[in-house]
Amino acid sequence: MKLTLHVWRQKTHDAKGRFVTYSISDASPDMSFLELLDVLNEELTRKGEEPIAFESDCREGICGSCGVMINGKAHGPEKGTATCQLHMRKFRDGDTIRVEPWRSKAFPVIKDLVVDRTPFDKIVQAGGFISVNTGSAPEANLIPVPRPIAEKSMDAAECIGCGACVAQCPNGAAQLFTAAKVSHLALLPQGQPERYRRVQRMVDEMESYFGSCTNVQECEAACPKGISIEFIARMNRDYLKGSFSG
Repeated sequence: MKLTLHVWRQKTHDAKGRFVTYSISDASPDMSFLELLDVLNEELTRKGEEPIAFESDCREGICGSCGVMINGKAHGPEKGTATCQLHMRKFRDGDTIRVEPWRSKAFPVIKDLVVDRTPFDKIVQAGGFISVNTGSAPEANLIPVPRPIAEKSMDAAECIGCGACVAQCPNGAAQLFTAAKVSHLALLPQGQPERYRRVQRMVDEMESYFGSCTNVQECEAACPKGISIEFIARMNRDYLKGSFSG
């Protein structure tokens, strides 16, 4: 496959960035998108040029570090797929592809395609945990959890914190990420003692960094794990209840 890539290059957070055009003449349809960037970086290194900075770790759609905008879409054209799982067979020979970092005020560019997602860490640190002392770990089967509740909790826990929801949202909102982190604990018995205090702390922290949700639903469409905006409604209800209960 012959491809033309317009890749965002930016040396530092304070530097002025620009798109740089690269041509690739021998891309395999079986390559992942990150493998394509690896091949391009090897070529740039051989030429004595600086390789493109991008994030990756597991390359299995688990860690959430790989996300970039591909032709204006978070993670690219294939729904329910992280960038590392996107294969070049989803493109056509001769295509022109534009590759950008997440575009959000809360995610400043560090270098090229790498952004700082520290605000996500701050939200989790504000309450995305269980701190109640329950003593020694009880036998799991002693705490009955109805199967539908357990499955719903696991649906929320699938969030990999990639930031696609923020990058795709026209408001730069992080409600889907926060709702997933709130809900997977709030649904389980172990999360009940801190349920309302947790949601208030996490939402308040979120709102100090991100925009407001107006139910555009771009977050759900862009999420590589298909997390539903129903969790946002659940989070909002718990936040209101927590506000009234003091």
